[in-house]
Amino acid sequence: MSKQGGCFCGKVRFSYEGEPVAKALCHCLDCRKITGSTYSTNLIVPGAGFKLLSGTPKSITKVADSGNGITSHFCGDCGSTMWRDGKSFGDNKVVKAGTMDDMNALDEAKPIAELFSPLRVGWVSEVAGAAQKTEM
Repeated sequence: MSKQGGCFCGKVRFSYEGEPVAKALCHCLDCRKITGSTYSTNLIVPGAGFKLLSGTPKSITKVADSGNGITSHFCGDCGSTMWRDGKSFGDNKVVKAGTMDDMNALDEAKPIAELFSPLRVGWVSEVAGAAQKTEM
């Protein structure tokens, strides 16, 4: 069954099929910047089932701590980052869970890992049962 999401203004829409291969919070500084929050909640989904349904997202590529480029795809009108991809993820797409249409998407995105956990802000607790990783 296809799951759909999109940006704040609705001009860019996407979908993916299948189950996420992983679910992770990321506390890195880049994720703080692109979400405007303390961390990002991510669904890592197979690229083969990912589709752009409408609109033309803008993108920006930055060299990550791994040394590999990571590309953020966002709406040029409202600025919402919807997914990221790059060599470190293979064919997978890193979908920002908060951009999914389903109101239960964040409840269903309980992470199996927290990335860059030493950078977690002091007033945010670690997720019980999630692996605590120092990097990606």
